[in-house]
Amino acid sequence: MSYGQQGGPQSQWDPWKPHSQQPWSSGGGDETPDWAALAEASESRNKRRRLLFIGGGALATIAVGTAVAVAVVSANSGNSADNNPTSGQSGTAALPGATAKAPSFASTSAPPPLDPKDFVSDKSKDTAPLGAQILFPGTQLTEAGTLYKKGATDDTKSCSAVAKGGLPKILTANDCTRMLRVSYVKGGIAVTVGVAVFDTEAQATKAASKADPQKDFLRSLSGKGIGGFCNSTVCLMSANSYGRYAYFTITGFTSGKDVTNKDTAVYQTSNNLKAFTFRQIRTRGEVQASAAANE
Repeated sequence: MSYGQQGGPQSQWDPWKPHSQQPWSSGGGDETPDWAALAEASESRNKRRRLLFIGGGALATIAVGTAVAVAVVSANSGNSADNNPTSGQSGTAALPGATAKAPSFASTSAPPPLDPKDFVSDKSKDTAPLGAQILFPGTQLTEAGTLYKKGATDDTKSCSAVAKGGLPKILTANDCTRMLRVSYVKGGIAVTVGVAVFDTEAQATKAASKADPQKDFLRSLSGKGIGGFCNSTVCLMSANSYGRYAYFTITGFTSGKDVTNKDTAVYQTSNNLKAFTFRQIRTRGEVQASAAANE
């Protein structure tokens, strides 16, 4: 009896391999397997399988542990920016390559408005047409609710010829170049307004301040419905200035009556015509300032 396979080299039987030959011969029916060898081979195979399973499990555990560690690191990396605002870029940091620059805006501030007085304070700027009919237009005016009818007008370059007392000398000393006169009347009270023209504001201011209403006054102007007044009677006089213009008034009764402190209507007429004259000169400046601003 032989336990070896006849007819060729002996091959080992592996029950996990398909068609592998068992360690006994199929040639003889009376031959029995070598049970000790079979048991030893089976134990060896089982041991190898356990080692493979243990090794595979360890590798899987390492892989899972690595994945968990990566996940934890990734989570912590994502949370660090949220929990630590001072790390990394701030929320307002510029993009890479960009340069922080303060925004710039075009200037929207408007230039200061032109002062109308500047245009009636100097001969070089006050170039608009000028005349008695321009400064005192129409045939009447209403001031403070009172209607005044316009009388005669006068325009002369001889300022001293239409003044009395010490006013001619004052006008000449300050180089008055022109005198515009106009008269108005209301209910027996007449007023003459005289506008003296100078080259500069300083000259006009000095002339008005030097004039004494008690003895330095304007000659009244009659005509066109207004009879002579204030030629030899007591009248109310005034002197003021605005820009390069000094303006004077003389107010009294057309009847030849002297004016007293109780004649409030005379004072009101004088005040009304002074206010009107001031506005006319100021309006002249406003018109020229507006035209210059729109150039």
